[in-house]
Amino acid sequence: MPTYRDEAIAIRSIRLGEADRIVTFLTPEHGKVRAVAKGVRKTKSKLGARVEPPSHVSLMCWRGRELDVVTQAETLDAFRSVRERLELFSGAISMLEVADQVALERTPSPELFTLTLNALRTLERTASPLVPGAYFLKLLVLEGVGPVAAGCASCGEPGPLVAFDPSAGGFLCRTCRRGMAVGPEIVELVQAVLSGGLARVLDEAPVTLAPELDRVAIAAVEHHLDRRLRAARHLLEPDFA
Repeated sequence: MPTYRDEAIAIRSIRLGEADRIVTFLTPEHGKVRAVAKGVRKTKSKLGARVEPPSHVSLMCWRGRELDVVTQAETLDAFRSVRERLELFSGAISMLEVADQVALERTPSPELFTLTLNALRTLERTASPLVPGAYFLKLLVLEGVGPVAAGCASCGEPGPLVAFDPSAGGFLCRTCRRGMAVGPEIVELVQAVLSGGLARVLDEAPVTLAPELDRVAIAAVEHHLDRRLRAARHLLEPDFA
């Protein structure tokens, strides 16, 4: 079909020429899609704000050979409160950066789309700095490479777990310890996130643990992707801690 419809999350946008943008979308049925949004940088463009990350839209595109073309986009959720707070917007962009690296072009990814959309909704609803780190961990589970947290990733001992090393696959006991030192509260937090109880985690876990959770989760994601993340590393800076 020359045209198609899908839900989409705008995950990245770059300039093209004087008035256009190339927007990367994450969709459930068409995977990662790169499409030209024509004229969106013009002052009178109604389409512009609708295709800026992290917008959730109902999308219609014309399928091209290399780049598709956006023909229609209707806003489903603009995540206005996320855009208005720098620390929340930074968290959202960091999640979209990782989704962009994981998603495959033209390959359906309904689980990744749902995980990402739910994370954005949770971030807007709770404004919790724990959301990005939890998203990274759950994405790794979705990829089949979630960190070992129930016991030592090296010897299998139940604990106490005192270190985290992504190259070893997760947390380590005192005998096997290497990598970054971690406290018991971070081990418990990661275990809670991986067990699926995110709502309870956000209700009960102190937000002061967010920087440490980000440190562990980003290290695990970077090891999996074998590349350094740019946007996500802003979460480790003092202004976002």
